[in-house]
Amino acid sequence: MNPTSFFKHWKQDLPASLVVFLVAVPLCLGIALASGAPPIAGLIAGVIGGIVVGGASGSQLGVSGPAAGLAVIVAGSIGLLGLPAFLLAVVLAGAMQLVLGFLGAGVIAYYFPNSVVKGMLSGIGIIIILKQIPHAFGYDKDYEGDLAFIQPDNQNTFSELALALGAITPGAVVIAAVCLGILLLWETKWIKQVKILAQVPGPLLAVIAGIVLGSAQGIMGAHGLATEHYVDLPDLSTGLAAIQLPSWSAITDLRVWTAALTLAIVASLETLLCVEATDKLDAQKRITPTNRELKAQGVGNILSGIVGGLPLTQVIVRSSANIQTGGRTKLSTILHGVWILLALLLFPQLMEMIPLASLAAILFVVGYKLAKPILFKQMWAKGWPQFVPFIITILGVVFTDLLTGVLLGMAVGIFIVLRNNYLTPFHFDGDLSDTSKPIRIELSEEVTFFNKASIQRTLADLPNGTHVVIDGHRTVNLDPDVLEIIEECRVRRKEEGIHIELVGFEKRLAKRVSMLASDVVGAARRKLLRI
Repeated sequence: MNPTSFFKHWKQDLPASLVVFLVAVPLCLGIALASGAPPIAGLIAGVIGGIVVGGASGSQLGVSGPAAGLAVIVAGSIGLLGLPAFLLAVVLAGAMQLVLGFLGAGVIAYYFPNSVVKGMLSGIGIIIILKQIPHAFGYDKDYEGDLAFIQPDNQNTFSELALALGAITPGAVVIAAVCLGILLLWETKWIKQVKILAQVPGPLLAVIAGIVLGSAQGIMGAHGLATEHYVDLPDLSTGLAAIQLPSWSAITDLRVWTAALTLAIVASLETLLCVEATDKLDAQKRITPTNRELKAQGVGNILSGIVGGLPLTQVIVRSSANIQTGGRTKLSTILHGVWILLALLLFPQLMEMIPLASLAAILFVVGYKLAKPILFKQMWAKGWPQFVPFIITILGVVFTDLLTGVLLGMAVGIFIVLRNNYLTPFHFDGDLSDTSKPIRIELSEEVTFFNKASIQRTLADLPNGTHVVIDGHRTVNLDPDVLEIIEECRVRRKEEGIHIELVGFEKRLAKRVSMLASDVVGAARRKLLRI
């Protein structure tokens, strides 16, 4: 890559990288906690996701790191295998992703409908807001980065909100309100018109305000913040001893390979979903090479497992924060990984001064931009075939999890496609009430077995004495089942005075006659052999 072009947008990428870094640190720690892994494992994955995957990926705006969608799988696998054997599974999963990339499996990304992708983004936006409300109120029992409806403490997204309302910390509310006010102010035209102020990133200013207000909380006494209301980095005083390494002797354990395959499939699907979503958010509409992305994720997971990190994917929350705060190129992603590494090594005490409430304010804005009301209006205007999968995906993401929500939206989208195929496999031209004129049925280019019911119903409803011309000239692919239904109807309804004329079927009929003749000859030959 040309160094000049790499640093071309550093003025936008540098502040964006700082914001992504501030958001990523508590997310990495929270996901590690939910996964039953040491906190340092989450931060290692964040560093590798930023520096290694960010450098190898073809995505300009996607940010990779530990993913909430893998937390349940990771926690279960660690409980079954132990952390060292699980880390080996992460290495193997990365190798499998490399193979998937070379096999061209990235093409799967292009089969996600726009309505589902937009529904996923809106659902994530709503989830971000709902999940951050407790942190804004000072109720931090639930881990940062959780996106699932059911919580580890057997609560759910909405019951956690009720619990948060009963355990409000005034100091956290003040910080969240002030930081949100700063962010909203920085979105106004007045600030953007003042050149000096416009150069200062609003999210970074909000975090600084949070640190200042958090440090001044002593004047509020019992209403101020407690230790759990701040970012909490792991203790690295023991150096490399704090990091666990994979157990290579577990390579023959079938359970390790099963866990690796599960991780490879789920992580790849989440990555491809996020790639598609991130490309949709990119103002420059750049397209990420998906096979290269799978290879980059594979390399990242291999390295992450080797040095004791969690499995990683491209993640939409951090990618969205990158885009919403002005990131232009992959420099922002790479730098955010550098900042995580430096924070661990050089200034952990400063990071631990950041209140979670100030980060909640930043994510409120990110969530709102993903789920703007105008998007719902636009999808409604496109009609119900677009709107229904969009809404179903949102509900699925909010009330289950990311993958389940997308699968529900895909299922609804496929159902609508099948329904449309059922209703419109042909063009019907004619008046059923006037039997003196022939009715023309022109088949579409693709007529599959999904269209059997519709064609059979139409032919069954023909009134006696009708002359029907079925035109197959435009048809490229005609399912044999459909042709069989047409032929059976010709015979069955002939006695009712219905004449069905086939046009453009000559080659198909000749082929079918040849096949039938072959079947008859084959049956006779088998009968003779038995004699």
